[in-house]
Amino acid sequence: MSDVMAPMGGARSEGLISIEALPPQGQISLRCEVSDDYRAKLGEVLGLGLPEPLSAVEEGDRALLWMAPDELLLLLPYDAVPEMLTRLHTTFEGWFIAITDVSDARAQFRLSGPHLRDVLSKVTPADMSPDAFTPGMVRRSRLAQVAAGYWLRSDGEAQVFVFRSVGDYAFRVLSLAAEPGGEVQHHTREAISEQDTSSHV
Repeated sequence: MSDVMAPMGGARSEGLISIEALPPQGQISLRCEVSDDYRAKLGEVLGLGLPEPLSAVEEGDRALLWMAPDELLLLLPYDAVPEMLTRLHTTFEGWFIAITDVSDARAQFRLSGPHLRDVLSKVTPADMSPDAFTPGMVRRSRLAQVAAGYWLRSDGEAQVFVFRSVGDYAFRVLSLAAEPGGEVQHHTREAISEQDTSSHV
């Protein structure tokens, strides 16, 4: 079997934040009603709890992201996808559910650094303020001219998803937004101000 080719070939950019193209990752889209029956079945086969709206659950090398009221995205090791697909199709035989392997359809990037929110605010209309986008949350929005998903892993790290066909465009847009000299320091100032205030309490 030939090696899996990673989107963007492990491209990396260093500026106000670090931008790193991630290696291939298993991704399975699940479209169904999220009723109690489906929740119980999914929890049983995935070994994960189901996320609340706009959030994610993570355990070990697997995660389940809320993408829409009727859509979840399972992240898992790339080579674990075939077995998981078989288990899902067996478990949900006769149920109304769409189970789709989208592992090769998307490119992913890890963004990290203290200017993360400011850089993202340049490229997406989604509110990236600390009050509106907290660690663990998931957003679907735009990245300049293309659709994108954002998962805030921590205050200083985010995972970004785009269609593989626009991976190069997304990487270039993010790299441009993160060029030194383009500091906005809006959210960075807020974070510093909050720290200063808390130190005087």
